[in-house]
Amino acid sequence: FALAIKRKYHQMVAPKALQMVQESRPSWDNPMQFVLACVSYAVGLGNVWRFPYLCQMHGGGGFLIPYLIMLLVEGVPLFYMELAVGQQMRQGSIGAWTAISPYLTGVGIASVVVSLFLCVYYNVINAWAFWYLFHSFQETLPWAECPVNGNRTAFVSECEKSSPTQYFWYRETLNITSSINDTGGIQMGQALCLLLAWLVVFLCIIRGTKSTGKVVYVTSIFPYFVLIIYLIRGVTLHGAVNGLKYMFTPKLTELANPKAWVNAATQIFFSLGLGFGSLIAFASFNQPNNNFEKQAIIVSLINSGTSVFASIVTFSIYGFKATFNYEACIDRMILLLMNSFDLAEGSVTTENLSDWVTRLNATYPEQFALISPQMEFCDLESELDTAVEGTGLAFIVYSEAIKNMEVSQLWSVLYFTMLLMLGIGSMLGNVAAIITPLRDWQLLSRHLQQETLAGLVCLLCFIIGLGFTSRSGNYWFAIFNDYAVTLSLLFIVLIEILSVCYIYGLKRFEKDISVMIGHLPHWYWRVTWSIVSPLLIVGLLIFYMIDYITGGTPTYQAWDELQGRTVKKEYPPYAQAFIGILVIASMICVPLVALVTFFKRKSRRPKEGTISTIT
Repeated sequence: FALAIKRKYHQMVAPKALQMVQESRPSWDNPMQFVLACVSYAVGLGNVWRFPYLCQMHGGGGFLIPYLIMLLVEGVPLFYMELAVGQQMRQGSIGAWTAISPYLTGVGIASVVVSLFLCVYYNVINAWAFWYLFHSFQETLPWAECPVNGNRTAFVSECEKSSPTQYFWYRETLNITSSINDTGGIQMGQALCLLLAWLVVFLCIIRGTKSTGKVVYVTSIFPYFVLIIYLIRGVTLHGAVNGLKYMFTPKLTELANPKAWVNAATQIFFSLGLGFGSLIAFASFNQPNNNFEKQAIIVSLINSGTSVFASIVTFSIYGFKATFNYEACIDRMILLLMNSFDLAEGSVTTENLSDWVTRLNATYPEQFALISPQMEFCDLESELDTAVEGTGLAFIVYSEAIKNMEVSQLWSVLYFTMLLMLGIGSMLGNVAAIITPLRDWQLLSRHLQQETLAGLVCLLCFIIGLGFTSRSGNYWFAIFNDYAVTLSLLFIVLIEILSVCYIYGLKRFEKDISVMIGHLPHWYWRVTWSIVSPLLIVGLLIFYMIDYITGGTPTYQAWDELQGRTVKKEYPPYAQAFIGILVIASMICVPLVALVTFFKRKSRRPKEGTISTIT
């Protein structure tokens, strides 16, 4: 009986609904707009600050081997599948999965919830980029040197204990508290930058595909323009070759490290933006005969190529920064020895420094003991091994490198403008994943215009996001960034791929694809969809669940003002409870909506049977 209802639904209700949607649905002006929208969405901040970090952590060029393998067996097939679902159903995530089966409505709702979580905190990064961009138009970059204290007799001690770039980030930008328990007030400067970031996003999406289709020409192309400029400048920097050698010298022993393969799979997964519903939303605006197969391959390769390209730029900057810090350390040690032991100028050099240290320690042990606390271990390899990701790379490491460049203001403006283009481009897809299924809901579309709906979504996200502009907001940002989407997306995509292959039917899905692109999908796609990708995602889910369970009490990096560095602290119980809510909030939508749908249908059957008997 249930199967009969399901067939009847697909034969009568679904086609009529889809036909009505297709007749009134807007579309991209041309296929190029769709490709650029996908590139702008997929190529984001993770390509610039996450992938280089993983390369650095997992043996430089050796990491490319598991990365490319995961791209072929996981990334491209799942990207292809989501585009196919969106283009076939011509609806946002909720409507698309409901069309496949009403029991899958929760999958679309879960995608919307995850996208909402992402939008709430992701645009804060754009606010920080605006903040740094505005401060770049100064004669001296504010993170280039420490400010003086109130008495104007010395530098601020917190800055001296850390560094100018760290001080500007933690004190001038975040004005961060010492722990998550100390809330602090809203930072007005950050709040205004966040408001500006949401105004920009709203203006970009106000007319749907008509406005987004024009914006993506800028957000997708401009970052490459800046990366090319940075590449030309980066490879000419002193010491850049040290960073490039580090990147392209593979440490093949890392191939035996399971963590490298897990991180490669995860990076591919999130870099392409799978599971958020954005790809389904974008593809729903395609013409029914659009060749999304070719576009899926092109966008996936562009995304991965951009990661490698950005890594070359990043490692040239790494090499410059590491060499600069290494040589500065050597200069400090030479000056310390010369002043302490009254040595002739030029007698101590980089080449014979270690010999002098050994000789002076043996000859003047008591005098050498007095300066030993000031001695530093200077090692170029150690500088290169210092792996930094996320905001630490974007707003501290890059800022430190930029301040040492000639015409630093120009490089600062270019860099933070590029971050804004990457961030806003990704936000267009994130917001579309929320607005498109809501606009497909006739109850809302009848009463709210497209502009009003977009404005309300942006306003809601801005109000929630204000919490991240408080003095403890960066700690809550870390919670969202670490826990809000990882497990949820893996679970959502697993349900998606199982639903397509084993509920909707793989053969039926293949026929739909053949109608749209003119031929059946290659056997490779069928194998990855039905076997390889589900097993891989199950493995990732198991790994992360074990990691969360056995990892002990969750911790975070808190800024210690007195020490001028970050210290590890445990999250308090209420923060741990909030982490649990974040993890299950979206996943619970899938079984919960399925149960509600089941009981609704079950409650209708006796009534239908009674009416039939009386008649």
